[in-house]
Amino acid sequence: MLRVETAGLHDLAGAYRTCLLTGDAGQDASPLHRDPDLLGHVYVGPYLAQGRGTQLVAVDEQGVAGYLLSTDDTRAFEAWAERTWWPPLRERYPLNEGDTADDALIRLIHQPELAPAGLTDRFPAHLHIDLQERARGTGLGRAMIERLLADLRARGVPGVHLEVATQNTNAIGFYGHLGFIRVGAGHEAVLMGLELA
Repeated sequence: MLRVETAGLHDLAGAYRTCLLTGDAGQDASPLHRDPDLLGHVYVGPYLAQGRGTQLVAVDEQGVAGYLLSTDDTRAFEAWAERTWWPPLRERYPLNEGDTADDALIRLIHQPELAPAGLTDRFPAHLHIDLQERARGTGLGRAMIERLLADLRARGVPGVHLEVATQNTNAIGFYGHLGFIRVGAGHEAVLMGLELA
């Protein structure tokens, strides 16, 4: 039976695995990566390490089946990651000119994508959510986002944004049903935002 819990560092391995199993526009990215940790280093680790905002996991007897990770203040999070999270990873993964999926993630470690100028004025918070197949269609994704939105409103955060792969039309439709609107585009991605005030 799947349930939602507050995430902690003890969920790191399961969340990294979920990131890998959903990392190709919602599908298993394992065949694309030699290093199974790189996706997690970029999209999971800093949120759990910083431990602020709303961090949730969907768990059952098999372990972590999904997560929602967020920050209330994207700019402050980016600054924290630049000071604390990225430096040791840059030492571990030297920058190179390769063209594999791992090489692209290593470039993100060295040159993280920052939220576009102006986006964080309206939508200062952001989130990442990924669910493994066994957690999809259960209502947990909606429940985790609704819990996040309630938390953000209670903390006085005026808006939240997310990025979703352009080809992930199911996710784009899901967020649209929750009230998110398209507010921009990234590299092969759609930016969606929701005002909370």
